[in-house]
Amino acid sequence: MPLTIAREKPIWLHAIFAAAFLLASIPNVALLAQGLDAEGAIDTIVGSDVTTEKAETAADEERIVAAIEKSSDNASDVRKRFSIDNVDIVFLPDFGEAETAVEAKLEELKGSVVELREAIQGSAIFYHAIDSRSILLTDVVALEFDDENGVTIFVAGDEP
Repeated sequence: MPLTIAREKPIWLHAIFAAAFLLASIPNVALLAQGLDAEGAIDTIVGSDVTTEKAETAADEERIVAAIEKSSDNASDVRKRFSIDNVDIVFLPDFGEAETAVEAKLEELKGSVVELREAIQGSAIFYHAIDSRSILLTDVVALEFDDENGVTIFVAGDEP
C-alpha cells in the first residue's frame, strides 16, 4: 500500500507534524555539554593556572594608573587573545579607603574601564579566570599584559 497524503488535509499541516516528530526525536543537546563545574573545565578554558595575591594600592599606584590609562587598548587586546599562559589576580583590599591617584584615574577614564569590563565579559578565557575566583566584573579596576603572554588583573577589595 503506497504512502499518500490525504487530500482533505492541507500539505502545511503534514509538514508541521513531520517537523514536530523530528524535534521530538532529537536528544536533549544541553545534557551532552560539559558544565563549568566539571573538574578542570575552568583550567582548560583559561589554559593556565590562575594565581592570586594581595597588594596595597599605594605600593602599585603608578603601575595601576598606567594600566587604567591603557584600558581601551587592553580591551582590544582582550578581544583578540585566544590563549594566555598565566593569569595573576591582584586583590587591592585597601581600595576605596582613601582618595588615591588610582581612584581619580578610574573616575576620569570610567568609560574605558567599562569597555575593558565588557571585553572581559565577552572573552571565555578572561571571564572564567575571574569567575573561578568569584570576582564580580564591577570590581575589576585594571588589567595589564606582560611580555610573556601573561596578564595581571587588578581587583578592588579582598579575596572572596
